[in-house]
Amino acid sequence: MEEKIKKLLEEEVLKAGFVIDEITYQKEEGNNVLRIVIDKNGIVDLNDCIAANKIINPILDENDPISESYILDVCSKEKGSD
Repeated sequence: MEEKIKKLLEEEVLKAGFVIDEITYQKEEGNNVLRIVIDKNGIVDLNDCIAANKIINPILDENDPISESYILDVCSKEKGSD
């Protein structure tokens, strides 16, 4: 499923200057969570995550690749601690 979702999103996300680093779909604390980790040249900040979410959400709504309800989490790669 993750690969199918990546194919749906990748072109539009790339146009906006982001890359999809990872997609996971799993149950967390009783909720289905679709987590899409984005990256770009430079630092990914909250505004980048919001911008990517505005691209990703309508594509997922239109194509409906997941039949059950889920939480969409668009986030950046975790950086190692100093």
